[in-house]
Amino acid sequence: MKVLGAIVSALIATAAFVLAFVVAPQASAATLTEVTGFGTNPSNLRMHLYVPDRTQARPPVLLAVHYCTGSGQAMYSGTDFARLADQYGFIVIYPTATRSGNCFDVSSPQALRRDGGSDPVGLMSMVRYVLQRYNGDTGRVFVTGISSGAMTTNVMLANYPDVFAAGAAFAGVPDGCFATTDGSGWNSACANGQVLKTPQEWGDIARSAYPGYNGARPRVQLWHGTADDTLRYPNFGEEIDQWTNVHGLSTTPTSTDSPQSGWTRTRYGTKVEAISMQGTGHNLMGAGMALRAIQFFGLDQSGGTTTTTTSTTTTTTTTTTGTPPTGGCKVTYTVNAWSTGLTASITVTNSGANAINGWQLAFTLPGGQTITSGWNATYSPTSGAVTARNASYNGTINPGGSTGIGFQATHGGNTDKPTSFTLNGDACAIG
Repeated sequence: MKVLGAIVSALIATAAFVLAFVVAPQASAATLTEVTGFGTNPSNLRMHLYVPDRTQARPPVLLAVHYCTGSGQAMYSGTDFARLADQYGFIVIYPTATRSGNCFDVSSPQALRRDGGSDPVGLMSMVRYVLQRYNGDTGRVFVTGISSGAMTTNVMLANYPDVFAAGAAFAGVPDGCFATTDGSGWNSACANGQVLKTPQEWGDIARSAYPGYNGARPRVQLWHGTADDTLRYPNFGEEIDQWTNVHGLSTTPTSTDSPQSGWTRTRYGTKVEAISMQGTGHNLMGAGMALRAIQFFGLDQSGGTTTTTTSTTTTTTTTTTGTPPTGGCKVTYTVNAWSTGLTASITVTNSGANAINGWQLAFTLPGGQTITSGWNATYSPTSGAVTARNASYNGTINPGGSTGIGFQATHGGNTDKPTSFTLNGDACAIG
């Protein structure tokens, strides 16, 4: 406990830093509300909930997990998630750890397996409560966190891969890295970046949280400062090793760029992206970081909204669904083929008068063609009637603007192009 106490004291700087970015008062009547009786809660977590006045018709749900010494209320007031929820119509859950030091349990055997007990079970009860109570979209449930919350993010993604579509971990460690056998809540070797394993070993640890699960795995966004002296920087590479292995990906990036000065972003297909922040310490969650996370999740894309107004005598609910029509689109499709394979380069242009926020490009592949990999979009299914959905970073196409996507495919001799395309249901001209 002396070690934990010393570390918690060191993390008070994180709390002070986060609170320095207090969000301006919400320009709405929505308020943070505590919820009790939300379901099974073995570690007596507290739950606060932010539901905007206007939500999407089936609102996405975001679980936002605080740092050691923090609270759900501090996470609410010290980050931009609630303001962004007002803008985009999703619901935010802010849990609070109640043990000494206010750190979440990412160490015990109970916490590191699905429905094993401790904090993850209470957190899942909160998510299920919101999905049921507010008709939430079960396909758009996300988790993010800072420090202890980042570690919890990785644990929740491993324990409940069938629940979360994606997660964003700000200054965390791999799932299972903090495991202890002596009842301690702190693992100094892991914190100091001394727990090093192969990608396969890390992947096996994550997979062991839910044995036998063979379904889709959540997308993962990872953040770390090179000067982090609380959860040291080697943990960043170990996280990358874990999640690329879980997704069956190489640890060699498919792309590298610099979103802003001092940042290096590496992407591994469309499932994992990692941002290294040169010279930055443990305090990552500054202004604009919440937006980066929800952009990765796709929560910044417009959707149908539900507005509820209640008086003493009536309750009026107005629902608007769907995406505004694009008003026009153009697709240019170029094929480069060889004996048994091909690549297709696609340019999607918005020729309408309104910005497109979130897009789906639908087309039918000629017979015998099967997509094996793609870039700048996700493709499903891989043959026949295919839908390409935007990535987290290219969901908006302004009037006159365009975005480039593409894929590699096998073929049985037919290298023809699709004959038609629709963007968000509207037929596109072919260039």
